[in-house]
Amino acid sequence: LRQVSDLSDFSRGHWLRELLCRGEEPSHVQCSPDGQHVLLLQKSRPPTLPRVVAFQRHSIAGADLERSWQPPQPAPVGLLFLQSPVVPDSWVLAVVWEHGRTEVWHFVVAVGWQLLQMLELCQGARARVVSVCSQGATLVWCEERPPLGAHSDVSKCAFRFCVCARALEVGEQGVRLGAARIVLHNSPEYQVLASPQHVFLVPAAAGFATTSKFLLIWHPEKAEFTITAPSAGFIHSKVLRSSSESDFKKLLLGSVGLLSGFAPLDIHTSAVSNNGGLLLVSTKGSVSIVEPDGTQRHIFDLEGGPLALRSPVQLKTFGSILACVLAGVLYLIDQNSGRLVEKEVLGMKEVHFLESQGEEDSVQLLSQSGIYSFNFSKPEDSSRPEPCLVEMVFEEACRYYQRRSLSSSKLTVEKLKKGGTFQAPVVLAAILQHSLHQKQKPARSLQDSYAKLLSTVNLELQSYMSLELLKTCVVCAPESEVESYCKELVEQEVSRILQSDMDKDNLAYLNSVFASFPKAAWKATRSCLQLQQNGDGLLVARATPEVWKKVLCQPQLEEVGQNGMVPLFELICASFLRFKPKWLPSFVELTQQYVSSSWSYGSKEGPEGRVPLYKRALGVLARKSRHGEADDEMELELLLCSKRPKAVLQALHLLIHLKQWQRVVEVAEKFSKLSPLLNKEIFITLLAEFAQHRELDPYLDRLWPLCPAELTASDILTMVLQHLPHSQEDPVPFSSEGNQLTVGLLKPLLLRVVQRPSVQDEMYSDALQSSTFPPPTPPREH
Repeated sequence: LRQVSDLSDFSRGHWLRELLCRGEEPSHVQCSPDGQHVLLLQKSRPPTLPRVVAFQRHSIAGADLERSWQPPQPAPVGLLFLQSPVVPDSWVLAVVWEHGRTEVWHFVVAVGWQLLQMLELCQGARARVVSVCSQGATLVWCEERPPLGAHSDVSKCAFRFCVCARALEVGEQGVRLGAARIVLHNSPEYQVLASPQHVFLVPAAAGFATTSKFLLIWHPEKAEFTITAPSAGFIHSKVLRSSSESDFKKLLLGSVGLLSGFAPLDIHTSAVSNNGGLLLVSTKGSVSIVEPDGTQRHIFDLEGGPLALRSPVQLKTFGSILACVLAGVLYLIDQNSGRLVEKEVLGMKEVHFLESQGEEDSVQLLSQSGIYSFNFSKPEDSSRPEPCLVEMVFEEACRYYQRRSLSSSKLTVEKLKKGGTFQAPVVLAAILQHSLHQKQKPARSLQDSYAKLLSTVNLELQSYMSLELLKTCVVCAPESEVESYCKELVEQEVSRILQSDMDKDNLAYLNSVFASFPKAAWKATRSCLQLQQNGDGLLVARATPEVWKKVLCQPQLEEVGQNGMVPLFELICASFLRFKPKWLPSFVELTQQYVSSSWSYGSKEGPEGRVPLYKRALGVLARKSRHGEADDEMELELLLCSKRPKAVLQALHLLIHLKQWQRVVEVAEKFSKLSPLLNKEIFITLLAEFAQHRELDPYLDRLWPLCPAELTASDILTMVLQHLPHSQEDPVPFSSEGNQLTVGLLKPLLLRVVQRPSVQDEMYSDALQSSTFPPPTPPREH
């Protein structure tokens, strides 16, 4: 940390130092895009008036900008720098006041600050601006529209705010405001924060609990709103096709029931990062980022425990580095990995970030004693090879040992390195440092025990190195070669995950791989399971039992579903449906064969302990957006390949509904042989259909042999009478329609049942055919 300026190079630098020293409330500091001007919004108590003051760096001559006001007069709510489209690299300053008046200022060298124009932002005289931001040349603000009644109920006036947008055009002829556009009306109070393509609407701290459970993200180009409750994993988008749909209550229609069950958002500080995400700091000190699509990612946890309501947190991004100042401590965090790059105690009471022109590897801080610069560029030092990879080893070891530890104390990387209790990560880090850099410079000699372990894991290291090389090729390859590299990369990644523990993170990663590279993931799955057709056209798989267990594992319900994550078996079934639908029933049959050989029937530990595999496959089929005749046929095949009684009967009823009588008879003949109970259910179902219509008459000679042995003639007649169709007219002895059931149709079945030997005759046949009756008395034993 080095001092760049003691504020003497500013115009009125002594006054700037005095204002920073005596600030009774946190000052708002804004820096111009060229870094030459610093604007200070000072909130003071009487007798000192609050004011907006501009200070020029390098003592640029010209008229000063200073605006003050006397409470309860309206105060400024935003200082916005807007780019001028007419003159390149030029900008104007817009000072927006509470009552909507907007002053547009321009700085001219050797002349100073000039007021270009004063504009009225709001259309209503009673409107009050509470928050404002700029997106390009468009101003977006949230304004309060007080109710007309003087004594209106507070609860009824909760939704008295409105979010509006208006273009501010700066040209050679002056400044002109475009037409006002209502983005959202009848809404609660929001703080608006703009990124280059999106506007985030963050609930105000004093808002109602019911409306502080979610964020809103406005996409101006798509005219779309995204409702997101990041901690609960809830994301819903809605396109506003007309101005009537921009009502707040209509926007939430359909999501109120889900949102009411969520906890309120925990937001202490919010800011927009340079990559377009929304940075959030919770009251517990947790830093996270909400992406424009509504997803949330945790970055870092600040030290010091819960944050006080009035303790300021400064946030700003420089390239991929997030700079954060809390309680006089500067944290530099890598946004991508969440790794703490640097931590520096500043020893200053209040600091503010300034723009660093053309320098993404340095942070500039404004304090009462001057401007300081902190450089965080990584030195070219090859003595610490692969520091990120070594850190990853220790971080993974922390998670591994913490899951298996009975102690409540948290295990950290520092404790792991210094404790000496766990030697595995230390050894692995030493091997990585030795092997991954031996091509760049002569490697240090390893201990004998390490060298022996290196020879054992050498193949794994080579596989890792080839995978990293392949990833580099994907990033650097031209578009024509990216697809081939991606196929190879996906195959290696799918193979690697199927050989590791199928935890929640790996499953989420597999979901993203299947969604991003569906064809490559399908080919990788076929390769890992070794799926192919044999000479008879049957599907065979030569996967190991460990791989089958990963495929068939079904995570707990709380681990899936919230973010659209589905188990691996469902992912593979969806790939079959997309690329090889004819193989899906055979694949389900293969998995059932593996399950029956690995787990006992009805075991709760097995994959079918909760939901049968054929039902899981049917669930994938039901999620298809379009449903056609091919899907009905697939449903039939999946039901029949399970060979479960309930599934077979369901398939039989589906065939009856489709009036495919030839297949009805074929299924009945095939599956009646599985069990007597299923045979009886199938026959009763077909007998009921036979009693109602004449569609099965051509197949009676194939149906009657299926009659179970325990059914008698009276049982058959009873069932037929129960299922006869009810006619509204009086029965006629001789109908001209010819579709009535006659005794002649039933005669072959009844004769077959009557002439068949009864079950009791078969039981006593041996005794009745004995040569002597009764049999002789057996000899007695003393």
